[in-house]
Amino acid sequence: MRIGRLRSNLGRKPTQRRPLVRNLVTSLVLYEKVKTTKARAKAIQPLLDRLITKAKNRPPHIAIRFVNQVLTDKNASKKMLEVFKDRFKNRKSGFTSIKPIGLRKGDGAEMVEISLVNDEKSKDTAAK
Repeated sequence: MRIGRLRSNLGRKPTQRRPLVRNLVTSLVLYEKVKTTKARAKAIQPLLDRLITKAKNRPPHIAIRFVNQVLTDKNASKKMLEVFKDRFKNRKSGFTSIKPIGLRKGDGAEMVEISLVNDEKSKDTAAK
């Protein structure tokens, strides 16, 4: 019986894949928008959603442990616990969006822009 893979290995060994994913997630947290390939974006999307959910739902002294396991920059960890926790407090899931931007010129890989969603609901309720 054939058993499918649960996730893409991005054509790399685990010793290369883990730092790639960690660096992409860190860049996305810091800059809130990253241009990358579709496969890489789909690989980091669930990880980032889990991190934001844990940062929201756990006490700060416990959440920082989960966040620091993935993020490689202190400013990114701080931003996750201070900025994103408040920004997404009314949102349960779907913190990122993936938008196609075309093909890469060199090899024709499908490029996308993965970005964090600006939660308009929390801005509307804060204004009222």
